[in-house]
Amino acid sequence: MHPLLTHWLPLGLYAAGIFFASSLPKPPPLPSVAGADKVLHFAAYAGLAVLCARAFRRRWPGLSPWGLGNLSLLAVALYGLTDEFHQAFVPGRTADPWDWLADILGAAAGTLAYLLAARRRSRPGPPRLDRFSDPD
Repeated sequence: MHPLLTHWLPLGLYAAGIFFASSLPKPPPLPSVAGADKVLHFAAYAGLAVLCARAFRRRWPGLSPWGLGNLSLLAVALYGLTDEFHQAFVPGRTADPWDWLADILGAAAGTLAYLLAARRRSRPGPPRLDRFSDPD
């Protein structure tokens, strides 16, 4: 199957889903647990980072794990920043730097999870950073 459909389309749809959710004037009700919205930000951006790293790995297969991790983290962090900026203009929503921090931490966790899974898959023995492949 074409990489545009298998790698880039899922990333674009996921990012569009985040944008759509951010466009809702009133977010869905959350459990009355302190920080529940931060957990949702963390999880959403961890998923975005996995898809982003996966698409970047397909586009630039020679990129080192360090380079891939930095590129993915930067791209997702910038997307989170634009999402917070966008929310500043949505009635009933606010831009929150703490949400952005949760986005960045989720992006870091998702990127790390992707890199670790790719490292494990690339070698049948103990994991090594110098051997790398796409985990899907």
